[in-house]
Order: sequence, then structure tokens, then C-alpha cells
Amino acid sequence: MLSGIVEVDETYIGGIETGSGKQGRGAETKIIVVVAAECLGKQIGRVRFKCIKEATADELIPFIQDNVTQGSKIITDGWSGYKSVPLKKDGEDGGYIHEVRTISGSGKEAHELLPHVHMVDSLLKRWLLGTHQGKISPKHLPYYLDEFAFRFNRKLSTYRGKLFYRLIQQSVATEPVTYNDIIEKQLETSG
Repeated sequence: MLSGIVEVDETYIGGIETGSGKQGRGAETKIIVVVAAECLGKQIGRVRFKCIKEATADELIPFIQDNVTQGSKIITDGWSGYKSVPLKKDGEDGGYIHEVRTISGSGKEAHELLPHVHMVDSLLKRWLLGTHQGKISPKHLPYYLDEFAFRFNRKLSTYRGKLFYRLIQQSVATEPVTYNDIIEKQLETSG
């Protein structure tokens, strides 16, 4: 779980970047990815990603609850999907401290108000462009996001030799997935 000060925002990956197609929010060929990044001063701590269908409270709030420790400070833009973040009440356990940094009317760009999460977005998109030549399949994107998070979260590890050891630990602790399970999931998403 992420903790401390955490910026949360959504980004769009894939689809047509130029031309007559709609870009950004509402683009039909893009995948919405919600991103959370720990803020360690000017440095970026650990990150989490999840592909979502819509940038609504029904999708955003569970992502926050599943990935950020209660009591942490959540920083978001003014998007309405974040309005129902459970707030921390004085003297009670649970909830979050929620800081909203509204972009419109502030005179600042999004990357200035939420610098950590926007840097992660930029690094992720550059990695996808460089490693995968910008050609990504929507059905494989969650796996690409997991790989990027795994690498990013270990960038400052003092025990880099243990990366392989940790990978083996996780593979042993994770239930195996059969070929039939994979095919069933592919048929569900394509049909």
C-alpha cells in the first residue's frame, strides 16, 4: 500500500494521437489508466496503476482504497470522480486527507499542480513508446503496467541483486493460471 502524500490522476493510453479523432477525456480508442504516485519531497516514491472503464467515483474510489493506506494525504485535480473520497475525521481511524488542486482558473498547468503523477505518466508513455514501439494491445496493457510498476518501484533498491529473488517469491505465492483460464478471459473480453 502506498502511504504518506499520494497524488492520484488518470491518463489515457493508446489510440489515435492526431487527426480527427477526439483526444483526451472521451476518446473512444484510448484506455483510461488511473495512476497513484507517492510524493517523497521532490522525488517520486512507489507507483500503482489500474485500467478502468470510466473515470467515475465507482472506479476511482475503490482504486484509492485498494492501493493507499487510510490516513494518507490524497492530492487530486478537481475532477468530480474524486469528490466522494472518504475523508479522515478528527480522532477517528480511516479515511483520507484530501487536497484538491483545481487546474481550471489556477493559471497553472496540470503537470505543475500534480508534478509527481504527471512525471510517472510521461515516463510510462515514453517506456511504452520505446520498448513496445507505441504498439500496445488493450488486453495486454495491464501486464505492461504491472511490469513498469515492478521496475519503477525498485529503481532505488539498495539490494538490486534481490530483484530476481523477490520475483521468484511472488511467482511461488501467486496461484497458477492455466491455458484454459487465459483463453476464457480472452473470449470474455473479445466477445
